[in-house]
Amino acid sequence: MKKRILIIEDDAALAEITADMLRSYEYEVQLAGDCEQAFAALTNGRFELLLVDINLPDGSGFDVCSELRRVSGVPVIFASARTGEEDKVLGLDMGGDDYLAKPYSLRELLARVNALIRRTYGAKEEAPVYCFGDIKVDTQLRMVERGGQEIKLALREFDLLAYMCANPNRTLRKEELLSAVWGAFSEVETATVAVHIRWLREKLETDPANPQWIKTVWGIGYQLVM
Repeated sequence: MKKRILIIEDDAALAEITADMLRSYEYEVQLAGDCEQAFAALTNGRFELLLVDINLPDGSGFDVCSELRRVSGVPVIFASARTGEEDKVLGLDMGGDDYLAKPYSLRELLARVNALIRRTYGAKEEAPVYCFGDIKVDTQLRMVERGGQEIKLALREFDLLAYMCANPNRTLRKEELLSAVWGAFSEVETATVAVHIRWLREKLETDPANPQWIKTVWGIGYQLVM
């Protein structure tokens, strides 16, 4: 599954050049030209890495990173013409994982992105297939089967199930599921998680009222038993 990168950069030409290079190496890339667009992107989608300029038209990349760190540990690379030691230290203290001085070479940027992706998510590997009971979840094909028959899931239903499969037998708080599936700054209520859990149970469980696989941990969240 391709890793998704959000570039927060107000220099549109530089952002496009950088995005084209990353896309040629099989990353998915989305652009945001200011803080408002960045928060909107983070609200509506998931990303595996952020490339963040510091000087933005409506604020600072430091502000974006600071807010992000309240809810997410997604890797952040700062890219800025502000190359003083004080700025670099502040960026790392704010939660940044790397700091790249402008102007930068695309080859160096790619090397840093690849290294941070490897460090955070491990070496590139095939998207996993999860199996429990008679249920098979293929994250590459985004396909779910039950007893050999394909089960149609909506986008968020699949993402929720895939995240739970990647974290089996662990109690997952509703807030964590919201951040992982709906986006770090989503305004969706936690009740939405409960609704999607109910829909998954109706499609996957033999007896949805007494689930075998997707358990409720009362007052906390949910657990996928595998």
